[in-house]
Amino acid sequence: MQALVFHGKEDVRVDERPRPVLGAPTDAIVRITTTTICGSDLHLFHGEIPDTEKGDVLGHECVGVVEEVGPDVTEVQPGDRVCVSAVIACGTCDYCQKGFYSLCDTTNHSLIQQELYGQQTSGIFGYSHIVGGFDGCQAAYVRVPHANLGLLKLPDDVPDEKAIVLSDILCTGWHANQLSDTGPGDTVAVFGCGPVGLMAMEAARLRGVQRIIAIDNIGYRLDVARRQFQAETINFEENEPVKSLRELTEGRGVDVAIEAAGFRYATSLRHKIQKKLLLETDAVDALASAIRATRKAGRISIIGDFIGYANQFPIGAMMEKSLTVRGGQVYVQQYWHMLLDKIRSGECDPSFVITHKLSFNLAAEAYRLFDQKADNVIKILLYPETHTEQQHDTPAVATTTAA
Repeated sequence: MQALVFHGKEDVRVDERPRPVLGAPTDAIVRITTTTICGSDLHLFHGEIPDTEKGDVLGHECVGVVEEVGPDVTEVQPGDRVCVSAVIACGTCDYCQKGFYSLCDTTNHSLIQQELYGQQTSGIFGYSHIVGGFDGCQAAYVRVPHANLGLLKLPDDVPDEKAIVLSDILCTGWHANQLSDTGPGDTVAVFGCGPVGLMAMEAARLRGVQRIIAIDNIGYRLDVARRQFQAETINFEENEPVKSLRELTEGRGVDVAIEAAGFRYATSLRHKIQKKLLLETDAVDALASAIRATRKAGRISIIGDFIGYANQFPIGAMMEKSLTVRGGQVYVQQYWHMLLDKIRSGECDPSFVITHKLSFNLAAEAYRLFDQKADNVIKILLYPETHTEQQHDTPAVATTTAA
C-alpha cells in the first residue's frame, strides 16, 4: 500500500509499505477513503516530537471502510463506513471507564514519556513512539486496535469531509470549551486560528457563546473567523494582544482564553533565542498572553500541543488572579456521538475548514503547502488509491480555496 513516511526533519515521502494485518482479536483493518494533515503533524515534520523514527507512518485523522475485523469486534463489520479516533483507548481501564480516553493506562508503554511526565498517556496514531509508535492514518489502510471503541459507524448522509473532523479537531474544539466551561454570556478569546482554533470557535458557537475574539497573524485565517463567527480579530503582528483584549473588554479581560497554537510558535525574542539554544523545548508566548488577558477568576484551556519544558511561565499571574487552567489531549470517544448528531441535524457544518483536496500521491507536497501556509490553506484532504464512489463528486486531484 501507499503510506506517508517520515524520513527525517522536513522530509516526508509517499512510500510503498506492507498492508497491515490483524494483530489481536479486538483489531480491525480499515481501508482509508479520506485522510488529512493536522497542524500538530507539522511538529513531527519539523522533527520536534521526541522519539520519532525514520520509517514511521504519520497521521491520526481518517475516514474509511471496514475491511476486516477480529473475532471480538462486535460494534462494526466489514463494509461499514467509519471514522477512526485519533486517540487509541482500551475502554476497560479506570481512566477509560471515566471517559478520560486520552489518559488510557494500557495503550502506550513509552518509557520516555513516563520519564518526562511521570506517567504515560494513551496511544495516538502516527504521532511518534512517545505515544505508542502506532502506524498512522496517512495511508491506504490502517490497523485499529480496540476497534469497538475506536471506530464510529457513519450514516450515509454524512460525507467524509464532514465526518473526518470527528477523528480529532471538532472533538478537540469541543474539549477546549468543555475544559473551560464556556456558555452564553462569556467572552471567549481563541489564540491561534488554524483548524483546531476554528473548531474551538465552532464549538463555542454551538454552546451559545456570542462574543468570540480571534488572535492570529495570518490575515486569511482571521478573515474566516470574522466571516464564520462574526469574531472580533487581533493580528498580533500589528497589535499587542493583551493590550487589545483589555481595550475590547473595557479593561476587565476575557472570561475564557483558549490556547490553540502550541509549543512551536515563539513570537518573542527571548523564547526564540531560548529554543534555538535548547534552553527550553516549548515557547509559551501565546499562553502567557492568555493568562495576562484573562479576567480575575477566569478560565483557560490549553489544547495546543506542549511537549516538555518552558521558561518565563507567568505562574504568579496564574495563581494571584485565581485562574482555572486546564489542558489535555481530547477525549474523542466521549464527544463524537453527540457531535455527529449535531452534524446530521444541520446544527453544525464543520466542512468550512476544508480548503484543499488532493490525491494522496501529492501528500509530501501537501505537507509543504500546509507548513508554508500558502494558497490560503486551512485544511487539506488527501484521497488514497482506495478512493471510493462516495467521493466521486470530487476530482482525484483538485485544489479549492475558501478564503
